[in-house]
Amino acid sequence: MMTSDVWYALLLSLMAGGATGIGSAIAFFAKKTNTRFLSFSLGLSAGVMIYISFMELLFNARQELEMLTGSDMQAHVITALAFFGGIVIACVIDRFIPDTENPHELHSIEEMGGAHNPDHTHMLKRMGLVTALAIAIHNFPEGIATFMSAFESVGVGAAVAVAVAIHNIPEGIAVSVPIYFSTGDRRKAFWYSFASGLAEPVGALAAYLLLMPFISPMLMECTFAVISGIMIYISLDELLPAAHQYGHSHLAIYGLVAGMAVMAVSLIMLA
Repeated sequence: MMTSDVWYALLLSLMAGGATGIGSAIAFFAKKTNTRFLSFSLGLSAGVMIYISFMELLFNARQELEMLTGSDMQAHVITALAFFGGIVIACVIDRFIPDTENPHELHSIEEMGGAHNPDHTHMLKRMGLVTALAIAIHNFPEGIATFMSAFESVGVGAAVAVAVAIHNIPEGIAVSVPIYFSTGDRRKAFWYSFASGLAEPVGALAAYLLLMPFISPMLMECTFAVISGIMIYISLDELLPAAHQYGHSHLAIYGLVAGMAVMAVSLIMLA
């Protein structure tokens, strides 16, 4: 039986993944790309993830592991190994995505006005489908991160879900634009983009099915350290570079600091 905590974590992952549909809808109805807003938002998302990773998940994991092992040194070693293991996992998943169909290649809403070229329908459709698959692969570990973070605390899980959702809005734009040009169909582009975000609740469900039957206090804390590594990788490899590519570097940094400040205040109030 799924407990209320599990349903809550799965719901958060579904909401975060569904934000790709928001990005896709924005691409279809907005007249131009608000690059200032996207730069600040991506920086904000990175700030939330980085602060939670270091100040909440990783810190608490080390403390709990010290209590479980009775050794400060052993707790440090296990936490560090799990943290860098999370980075390696995210890096390996990243390697599955071909550079030519990188889902984090930025596209602007203005590109939606281009004409569909029927002479390249087959090639463009294949490229669009591969792009959707690539974003789905990328979203899988984010779903795991959202799900497991919700087990740390309600507030942490909600914050991670919001950060991932913000991150998924420009991803929705990035996916829907090339798929639109591959099909000439805005509705199909929206649904492919939205479906690619559903990999996040799938990742959450995989975490529940694979981890929950074997969960123990030791495994749980190690998992939190792994998740923190995954989120740090996502922040440094995806969010901040994308924020800078929109051309407002200072706004991205302001967003980063604001995200950290918001989380610091939130965690103090939840303490």
